[in-house]
Amino acid sequence: MSVLRLRAALGPARLRGPGISWSVLRNYSSASAKEKASRSGVCERTELLEVLKARVKQLQASHIQEVTLNKGELAPLGNDKFQEPLWKAVAPGPMGEQPGPQGGDEKLAWPSGWADKLKKEMHIRQLKVERRLSIAAAQLAPGGQAKKKPKVKAKGKTKTKDKAKDKAKDKARESLKSPESLKSSGSLKSPESLKSPGSLKSPESLKSPESLKSPNSPKSPKAKVVAAWSQSHTVPRIIYPHGKPRVLTVKEVAKPPRPQRRAKDSSQDKVLQQTMHSNLECFLFLQKPEEAERFLLLYHSSPAKKRLLDVNAYNIVMRCWARQGNLKRVNLLFSMLEAMGLRPSLDSYAAVLECMGRVPPSTKAVHRCVQQLKHDGFHVDELFQKCLFEEDEKEMVLKAIRIVQPEYQLPPPPSPQTCTSSLLQDFYSKEKMVSYPKLDFSVQELQERFQQQLEMELDNTVTIESVESTKPLNPQAGKARELLATLRSQWHDSLLQALQKSKHSMARLTTGSGHNTLYPYLCLLPDEEYVAIMLQILNSLSPQGESLAVLARELGNKIYDRHVMQRKLRSRQLEQVQEIYQGYIQLLARDSQPHQYLPREYWEKLVADAGFGPSLNLRDCSWPYVLLMRLGMHMLELLVRATKVPRNILNPRLEPKLIPVLYHIYSFHSSGQVGLIKPHPIFSQIMSDAAEATLTFNSSAIPMLCPPVPWISPNFGAFVLNDTKLMRFVDGAVQHQLLLEQCPPVNLHPVLDALNQLGNCAWKINQPVLDIIISIFNDKGNEKLDIPPPVSEAPKPPTSPSGSTGSKTQKHELLLYKKKVAEMHSLRMDALYKLSIANYIRDKVFWFPHNMDFRGRTYPCPPYFNHLGNDVTRAILLFAEGRPLGPKGLDWLKIHLVNLTGLKKKNALQERLEYANEIMEEILDSADRPLTGRRWWMDTDEPWQTLACCMEIAKASRSPDPAAYVSHFPIHQDGSCNGLQHYAALGRDLIGAISVNLMPCSVPQDVYSAVAQQVEEFRKKDAEQGVRIAQVLQGFINRKVVKQTVMTVVYGVTRYGGRLQMEKRLKEIDGFPEEYLWEASQYLVKQVFNSIKEMFSATRDIQNWLTESAKLIAQSGRTVEWVTPLGLPIVQPYYRSKATVLNCGMQHLSVKTFYTNQKPDTVKQKNAFPPNFIHSLDSTHMMLTALHCLRQGLTFVSVHDCYWTHALTVDVMNQICRQQFVALHSEKILQDLSKFMLETYCSPDRETRALWQKKLMEQLSNVPETGEFNLQKVMDSTYFFS
Repeated sequence: MSVLRLRAALGPARLRGPGISWSVLRNYSSASAKEKASRSGVCERTELLEVLKARVKQLQASHIQEVTLNKGELAPLGNDKFQEPLWKAVAPGPMGEQPGPQGGDEKLAWPSGWADKLKKEMHIRQLKVERRLSIAAAQLAPGGQAKKKPKVKAKGKTKTKDKAKDKAKDKARESLKSPESLKSSGSLKSPESLKSPGSLKSPESLKSPESLKSPNSPKSPKAKVVAAWSQSHTVPRIIYPHGKPRVLTVKEVAKPPRPQRRAKDSSQDKVLQQTMHSNLECFLFLQKPEEAERFLLLYHSSPAKKRLLDVNAYNIVMRCWARQGNLKRVNLLFSMLEAMGLRPSLDSYAAVLECMGRVPPSTKAVHRCVQQLKHDGFHVDELFQKCLFEEDEKEMVLKAIRIVQPEYQLPPPPSPQTCTSSLLQDFYSKEKMVSYPKLDFSVQELQERFQQQLEMELDNTVTIESVESTKPLNPQAGKARELLATLRSQWHDSLLQALQKSKHSMARLTTGSGHNTLYPYLCLLPDEEYVAIMLQILNSLSPQGESLAVLARELGNKIYDRHVMQRKLRSRQLEQVQEIYQGYIQLLARDSQPHQYLPREYWEKLVADAGFGPSLNLRDCSWPYVLLMRLGMHMLELLVRATKVPRNILNPRLEPKLIPVLYHIYSFHSSGQVGLIKPHPIFSQIMSDAAEATLTFNSSAIPMLCPPVPWISPNFGAFVLNDTKLMRFVDGAVQHQLLLEQCPPVNLHPVLDALNQLGNCAWKINQPVLDIIISIFNDKGNEKLDIPPPVSEAPKPPTSPSGSTGSKTQKHELLLYKKKVAEMHSLRMDALYKLSIANYIRDKVFWFPHNMDFRGRTYPCPPYFNHLGNDVTRAILLFAEGRPLGPKGLDWLKIHLVNLTGLKKKNALQERLEYANEIMEEILDSADRPLTGRRWWMDTDEPWQTLACCMEIAKASRSPDPAAYVSHFPIHQDGSCNGLQHYAALGRDLIGAISVNLMPCSVPQDVYSAVAQQVEEFRKKDAEQGVRIAQVLQGFINRKVVKQTVMTVVYGVTRYGGRLQMEKRLKEIDGFPEEYLWEASQYLVKQVFNSIKEMFSATRDIQNWLTESAKLIAQSGRTVEWVTPLGLPIVQPYYRSKATVLNCGMQHLSVKTFYTNQKPDTVKQKNAFPPNFIHSLDSTHMMLTALHCLRQGLTFVSVHDCYWTHALTVDVMNQICRQQFVALHSEKILQDLSKFMLETYCSPDRETRALWQKKLMEQLSNVPETGEFNLQKVMDSTYFFS
């Protein structure tokens, strides 16, 4: 039989074996008779292999009810002609008689010698065929001519072997008949004939006929066969209707436990598995079940790829078919899943039942499915409690279940759990519950705002007017804008054509390559959307260019984000969110009934009340970082290739030739060679001349126009549609998300509630201050006031003599000039974005949804404009809610003003207030004539916030009753070197506590001045002993020189980093001799570390204990993990990861991925642990303060260790802040950390402890001793936060 006839008889899925591509077979041409003979042999062996496989599949399909075999790599592929569907295989019987799949019941497993031998024979033949094909392919010449083979002496032996193989092949072919002929001859029983017990054969009758045995096949003893089969995979289970079948001649074998497939620890395997899932999800979204199944079978039939398959892969494909109501395909996939030795999950049964709900089968079939679900240890209720549903899936599953249980009702939602943290017992106490504070908006207003936000997110992008648009339009700009519009239209068409051509070429590729193609990802969105994304990147590109990796990541992320949005729309999740948000408004609106719920609790209640509909959490379909980068690189290559501009567009005298708009270059940085994409100077010139009046942002970059959706889980919260993660992490890292999802939901409640409290703070714009800033911005800026000038104000570039290449000095000056221009452009654009967004929402009320980093520190989600920004940004933000100043509010405004000036840091609060009263004339002058008066505000530490405060004081002091004046101005209270405060409290360090204002004092203690004074004493001693550098430093040591190093010592700065900080500060001092910079900075950093060690002895002990513990943990091959006092799990994401190199068209791109099985970076793990642990404590303190301020009805936001509230409530916030700090450090924080780490990293069995474990145990158990400081003193410390 020829290969083509065999292919027609068996079908393509049968013929193409693992590792054999038809493209390889087609590539052979009839070049010579010798080649023809060689290829004929290869094809015949391939033919034999496929015939044998087909025969085995027929036997397996026919004997599936009476023989349970471990099929290994011989699972049924695609063709289900001879297979009974899972639920139709047997008639249902009494429920109580079903043997459980995981129980102790026995199951029949007959050893079969022929199957074992045949499997081995086929495997050997397959390997040989693959090897011969690869050799043959390698020997083909480029033009189709075969290369000359090297001469082989042992020709006789080869011929003898070939003859033996040919004889074996002929024997096998004669014995293997077609299924029809086998059935008619009686050698193959039909499934129906096998249902009666009398038709069952003994194991001896099932042995392979002699004609099937290869001459080279080794004979294995029966015991070895049984053992081999029991260790490999099993075929699908069959649940017998009336208990165990009666088989007289078969020895019963106890059912082996379901084999657990060994999980691969390779990070590369994890990436490949995640990529496989992503591809299958694409086919699910595109509604292409045939493609999904074909892709799955590529893995199922490949020994190399099969290990990547897990139950989720099969579930996705089953869902594809379930949506089309194809129960036959779903049953087949379920059988294949079990044949792989995988345990069906709840999602597996949900897919089957969904399909049954769409095309109702017999009651018996549904009954059998439900019974098998129960035998697998699940309960029907769990389907609705644990599975995630899209569209109408939940309704379909319910419909199927009601076929056999007509009265079945959805299970009631689980009773809400309450956080049991000792720090929040009062907060979550139902007895002390108060109504949630209302916003100053009606139900109608909030509904309108939600609709505006939804429309903005549905549009994906927001185009706003630039603040530079107020400039008059000159003729040159008008002409440049027209030219740019024409070019963009041409680029749009070129990109669209290039994209479609790329997709067309990808679509023609066969799937034999393992579907290693981006094609499905280029079909998820309309072509126009891909083009719009590429043009958006082009328009925002800096004249200095951008890193290739950064652009690729941005392109990949934009496509992924839009796909997630499409999924939310397709799954009807948006409809559910809209419905629930309408109810959620009732909690917040002023004209609704008060509710004693937190936002999270109220949202969860509304979800539970809704019952039906899709789940709010989508199934995880995150794309691996490597895939995102590959997709981004592909889009970037299209962008570079397709966008061109005429060379003579600005200079008609040049040749009218098309040149690329973008070009790819390399730059050499300290980290090595970096690929850059730079725009052509012609494009940059056109963009500069056009000075466009609009800017385009992603909708997630704009503050929300309605209160954020509350966080209820790690995957749901913040924006209405835009995908947002609860925890930020490094690109490619997955550990944090996994840790959050494994954490009991109740443990995350405090963190979620704190984020919701911060996000529910409404803001508005301080318009007078914004207008002044914009006027200066458009008038060439002002570097002193932190308003960057335009690039046109950059110093002129250095000129070199004509005909000269320039000296080294001139080249260095040119390099510095280019660096300066790049910095100016970056700063200018950053300011332009912030001011333009502020101007866009100048008349609106808005909100900042929050999330956090892996340490628990909180951040607003909109990246450009938020209250974590610089002085300019903070000055134009006001609370939307106003509160009267009250009796002490005006005093707090004045104290806050003096704090902003930085003039009276060492003075008591009363002295600061008196100073403010003394300079009232300057304050009022600054408020009335900010740009034309004496401009006192400009000479302060925070000039713009100072000006805003001057204006607020002027309004309040001029009002008829200052106490009744309604103020929207936020007052700040800063921690005094907050990191050292936490260290001093942990160690009960008395001297340290005094230095950082944990102890009550009449005036604030300045730790930086104290360290500077200590360093000066060391310097004097050294100078007296003749140390030269100590003598040179006389008069140069002050608070400013040491401040940065002291501040960052607590956060893990090394001596090397500290020396660089010192050097930078010394450079800023006029008159310091430059030749002593290195030596002086080296000396100073040593003395600063010595001073801190002497002043904060307990602090250094704790820091050393944390560092050494982390070092030992990392050396054992584990990453450092801990849990904050609020229950937030934390893992440090520092690994010695090997980069994956992506071979892209433009360049090789190195991409790092992070998985838990990778080796930790010991140096980073140990150095980062102390600062990260302290950061997790300061975030815990902030969250506790936020939650208790909520209970008191305060407006509260924070910038890490700087807390903001209204002037009226500063005293209340200060009291809460101190109470929570004392409560936090009254916990046994270090002891609890030690206990957690001992449980996590040290074996409980003493006999199995290794030497490193004993050392680690000793280290972790040796918690540093604490001092005598009384924590309660913090309650009376005025300057703890001030």
